[in-house]
Amino acid sequence: MAAEAASEAGLIVDLYDAMPSAARKFLLAGRGGLNLTHAEPLEAFLSRYGARRARLEPIVRDFDPAALRDWAHRLGVNTFVGSSGRVFPAEMKAAPLLRRWLHRLRDAGVRLHMRHRWTGWGDAPDAGLPDLASGQCAGGHVLRLHAADGEHLVRTRALVLALGGASWARLGSDAAWVPLLEARGVTVARLRPANCGFDVGTAQRRGWSEHFRARFAGQPLKSVVASVDAPDGAGAARQGECVITDTGIEGSLVYAFSAALRDAIEADGSATLRLDLAPARSQQRLAAELARPRGGRSMTNHLRVRAGIEGVKAGLLREWLAADEFADPVRLAAAIKSLPIRLVAPRPIDEAISTAGGVAFESLDGQLMLHALPGVFCAGEMLDWEAPTGGYLLTACFATGRTAGRAAAAWCRASPDTPREPKGPVRATGIRRAGR
Repeated sequence: MAAEAASEAGLIVDLYDAMPSAARKFLLAGRGGLNLTHAEPLEAFLSRYGARRARLEPIVRDFDPAALRDWAHRLGVNTFVGSSGRVFPAEMKAAPLLRRWLHRLRDAGVRLHMRHRWTGWGDAPDAGLPDLASGQCAGGHVLRLHAADGEHLVRTRALVLALGGASWARLGSDAAWVPLLEARGVTVARLRPANCGFDVGTAQRRGWSEHFRARFAGQPLKSVVASVDAPDGAGAARQGECVITDTGIEGSLVYAFSAALRDAIEADGSATLRLDLAPARSQQRLAAELARPRGGRSMTNHLRVRAGIEGVKAGLLREWLAADEFADPVRLAAAIKSLPIRLVAPRPIDEAISTAGGVAFESLDGQLMLHALPGVFCAGEMLDWEAPTGGYLLTACFATGRTAGRAAAAWCRASPDTPREPKGPVRATGIRRAGR
């Protein structure tokens, strides 16, 4: 998006990507249908950015969900709103949109360079590039790029970095950029997993019992309501689905609480995710039904008939409740309505859908230019923000890319060594390792 915005302003744009093809992580997002954005009211939409709403709001308002859908339509990609309010391409795929987008960029003169990895700032002497020891030259910066045929030095007047976070490193987001910016005085908040799964644990063990894991790992947990025992999760409850994993739990319902759960684990060593396994039934009704004589029925059948609890839900109750709790209808009903699942660790950051942390907004001006590196702009997931899944991630990545690209163009036009009415376009360079 930064390349498109800069190109529309009349600049020559070179886009460098470390991967063999562009937008690998964007294509990964398309496996689930490519949730581009969300159709909820804008105020509710903006609230999803939490503590970073104030910094992201003007950027997202300038390229809001409606504008993103219009942009897709101009590419010839129709969108629709799903039952949950999420917005998807009609084809439910990322590849058709990406092909049309890349075609439009190439037609606009954007030059794509694959398998070029940014490794640092240039310092080779060159009479035409003064002050190379600092990596900055009159009218721009000098970059070191590693390619199959060796190292290249590239001079650029404006630079947009969209290097991703630290999840899915095999697709390019490996956080190798962090020391390169920190060495130039840029503050980078520690990268942490966001929209991630969690490992469960008890005082005696980490993970599920072998019996439960062998029987239920990979099973979906449907029609449950979740809430979190954490200060910033208090009072919040969401209905949805999640999945039992070999070591814990993951899925969209868990991702909605991942920030609160992760922060609670960092502060206290564990966090509690509470699950209502029977949202349509009251605790009083459940207790009364479970207290009825079961005759010759097994407890498994009694739970199924009287409470609608079976399969993985019944397995969770047996996994977490002591025998005396399971045998007491009142306590069993209370557990069905609020089963505490103890979480002890987020899954590794490389498994996360996205990351929290990154370039601190305090290191940037309102147009996403680094104070420490004039002419260098940052966009996307490498910035210090996070949001749940649901279209909020892609929307903010598109919006920050657009802001950074436009600002880079304005910087080039206003630079002292650029004529006010140039005979030809000037150059901006974008570098990205991930596709988002």
